[in-house]
Amino acid sequence: MIQSIINLFFPKACAGCNSFLLKDEIVLCTYCRHEIPLTNHHLSKNNEVFSKFYGRVSIEFASSLMYFHKKGIVQEMIHKLKYRGHQEIGETVGYWYAKELKIIDAIKDVDIIIPIPLHKKRLKQRGYNQVTTFGEALSKSWNKLYDENILVRNVYSKTQTAKSILGRTEVVENIFGVNYNESHHNKHFLLIDDVITTGSTLEACSRELLKIPGSKISIVCMAYSQ
Repeated sequence: MIQSIINLFFPKACAGCNSFLLKDEIVLCTYCRHEIPLTNHHLSKNNEVFSKFYGRVSIEFASSLMYFHKKGIVQEMIHKLKYRGHQEIGETVGYWYAKELKIIDAIKDVDIIIPIPLHKKRLKQRGYNQVTTFGEALSKSWNKLYDENILVRNVYSKTQTAKSILGRTEVVENIFGVNYNESHHNKHFLLIDDVITTGSTLEACSRELLKIPGSKISIVCMAYSQ
């Protein structure tokens, strides 16, 4: 009853088109939910994300849920998640993708879910890591450990939004580090991020995680930029 009154005076808006959500709609309206361009990457091992890392770094599996297009629904969602504090978007996408990925044998033995880390200065500015709720939803769905402390970002850099592809490639060199102990040996790590573009950041983080003896890496992202 109370929630209904709150929704009456402060109606929630769709993360994709900003229209008011109906009673049974969560984060996205029905129209936007059906209009989201899905990749179906998880149905093919040699998909666009996996192929991006071929010959660059050894990974077990890679996929993303949605395609990211400029001025599209997914861009609007990610922007609100990343810059406007709408962390419920990451949570919703996480539970959604967790159901899709549950059938994938390649990641059934994942031990620890790890987000791309933010530098302490960036984390203080934003107040949160935009992939935390995404990772926590995957963690709860699969009963897997979520750990934000194994990977660290040692160097602060300006946002990559306006950088060219070349610039993005250059900026990720040698800025990450890894904290581990013997309990992390021989583990399968699932590395997660919001949007994959060149893949350079994910590659750099994967290389750090592969310094852990016996480690394996898989990658899951919310969106893939075409």
